[in-house]
Amino acid sequence: MSAHSSENGDKSGMAQQGAQQSESPLPRGAAKKWRAGVLGATGLVGQRLVKLLVNHPWFELTEVAASERSSGKNYSEAVRWHLDGPVPETARNLVVKSLDPSLDCDFVFSALDSSVAGGTEEDFARAGYPVVSNSKNHRMDADVPLLIPEVNASHLDAIPTQQKNRGYDTGFIVTNPNCSTAGLVLVLKPLADAFGLEKVFAVTLQAVSGAGYPGVASMDIHANVIPFISGEEEKMESEPQKLLGKWDGARFIDAGLGLSAHCNRVPVLEGHLECISVSLKKIACLKEVREALRNFEVDAELASLPSAIRHPVVVIDGEDRPQPRRDVHAGDGMAAVVGRVRECPLLDIKLTVLSHNLLRGAAGAALLNAELLAARGFFNRRVQAEDEKQVPEPVTR
Repeated sequence: MSAHSSENGDKSGMAQQGAQQSESPLPRGAAKKWRAGVLGATGLVGQRLVKLLVNHPWFELTEVAASERSSGKNYSEAVRWHLDGPVPETARNLVVKSLDPSLDCDFVFSALDSSVAGGTEEDFARAGYPVVSNSKNHRMDADVPLLIPEVNASHLDAIPTQQKNRGYDTGFIVTNPNCSTAGLVLVLKPLADAFGLEKVFAVTLQAVSGAGYPGVASMDIHANVIPFISGEEEKMESEPQKLLGKWDGARFIDAGLGLSAHCNRVPVLEGHLECISVSLKKIACLKEVREALRNFEVDAELASLPSAIRHPVVVIDGEDRPQPRRDVHAGDGMAAVVGRVRECPLLDIKLTVLSHNLLRGAAGAALLNAELLAARGFFNRRVQAEDEKQVPEPVTR
């Protein structure tokens, strides 16, 4: 595939993705859309979630919540909007609520800062809300799924154990990984399945939007590279172990990889680029590696989700690709784009990976997680419980 043809293929994929979202029927057993709330709705990831929920075929945005300084205001007044286009009409006049677990919704997305996310997410789960979190606080908890649906959907089996351990009724917490981990593990999964993995060495070139708003000071990042992102290397070295590991019915068992990461901030707006070298358990030629990546396909259950794409890894052959400016929106920003697959003189193979840090790595990842939870009925218990509360008790005479 030429670089030019891969670009056309990406555009076609995005068109198909948009059509799939608009045509996705509600899952069996669902009578109406699920009502979604967004915690941390005024932040950069929260704004992405608000925008992604516009005209979503399964979910409707009914609540937005944020810090005390924003609560009580209309969303359009409280938010400093950073995305293309105006604030969506469906969100403009929603009143921003405080972070109190009394929202009128069936589940919540959490895009909260880590300074408040941990306790707040637990409060909502304890109050019966399913919490779909983008925050880091509970990712490595022993009973909380760290989820990429294409990689480890079976880890949702841990939810009943979490509810039992913590005394939750209809509530629970599910997290998505760090933005730099997301693209990396999406590419490692087909390699692990086909050949097995022993060691991974990764160097990241991460976009400034990954730091949130206002992010990195302009005089620090302009015409510069900052070879340090607080906590990032630790996340990249620990999260893949859980994602590629197994749930044995009682606990998560790590994948046992040798993994080393160097993380750098670069003056790019969107898109994390990663240069990785991999040691495989089974000998494979470059053609076999490319085919394993290119043929990676989700099953029918995942393909039916509105935000899913059937082939979440896109392989391109241009010697200077992928590039954030050209390739970051592949698959509507939900694909990991792979290029420069070649032999590594130290390990076995090396390649370059690009993923959209705010979509595949944050808001889009949380949305896809919520869709899988909805499809598997994890939101239904709270909906049923709320419906039962609204049925008037019979009058005794």
